[in-house]
Amino acid sequence: MSPRALVAGVVLLAACRAAPAEALTHRFPAGNVLVVAGERVPVDAPVVLWTEEPFYDAYREGPRFAAEGKIEKRYRPGREPRTPELADAVARDGWSRANLAEQVDLFVLHYDACGTSKTCFRVLQDERILSVHFLLDVDGTLYQTLDLAETAWHARAANPRSIGVEIAHVGAFPPGERERLERWYEWREQGTRIRPERLESADVRTHPFEARPAREPFVRGAIHGESLLQPDFTPEQYRSLAALARALHEVFPRIALDAPRDATGAVRMDALTDAEEAEFSGILGHYHLQTNKLDPGPAFDWERFLGELAPQP
Repeated sequence: MSPRALVAGVVLLAACRAAPAEALTHRFPAGNVLVVAGERVPVDAPVVLWTEEPFYDAYREGPRFAAEGKIEKRYRPGREPRTPELADAVARDGWSRANLAEQVDLFVLHYDACGTSKTCFRVLQDERILSVHFLLDVDGTLYQTLDLAETAWHARAANPRSIGVEIAHVGAFPPGERERLERWYEWREQGTRIRPERLESADVRTHPFEARPAREPFVRGAIHGESLLQPDFTPEQYRSLAALARALHEVFPRIALDAPRDATGAVRMDALTDAEEAEFSGILGHYHLQTNKLDPGPAFDWERFLGELAPQP
């Protein structure tokens, strides 16, 4: 059965979101389910599947927005089993949820360096011939582009054992390149926000929406020892990302709800060695996997995010 057919009967629930008096509207509906091996999994966040408008569909073997482009797969169907025993189980039962739970043990966080999920999907699908399981837009909407049984192309050697999310964000830059951030952000009496004109044509689902960093002002920090300047992510993104991580942990218990830490207990700001990467199971940034990557950047508030994942008393 095709991946599309597996979710054709999924009934999407209306996503509930508190709105101010001016009444936010939504450009298209969202539900509260993920799809794993064709099964629905509840999640406490708004999710738009690849079968729904605006059709961020990584199964598509051609460009989404361009009139012409490469016609080929942007992902690998299924996964490369991590052990011979698992390979035997997959040969017998396919990539069931049980078999996936033995396979997947990493949740990789990226920023998309595009600013919005629409632009991110266009770049991945039409230009780079890559994929990722989830896009997380500035308003907290999640877009699932593939069944989690599939291998998305987002983190090189970690792809067969990982789930990936691209968080909408323009990125982190050296302090001397602050003007690159100022093209995206503006300052008002109420604080910093993404320039509204950046969102107007980006099909951000919640409309109108003001995308404000969770912390003021811009955050300075270092990744791989490089000093960087970066705005924080939005509260809506942190909320949905935490909900997604909790849901993934329920399906994939091998994904520990923690990140790589140093001897002091702080989340590491450098890359793991190959041996450390092989031993680690949990949540990590792209920069933990590759020395030439910075995402999700120094402004990502690991302690806030991981604190939301801790068991509640």
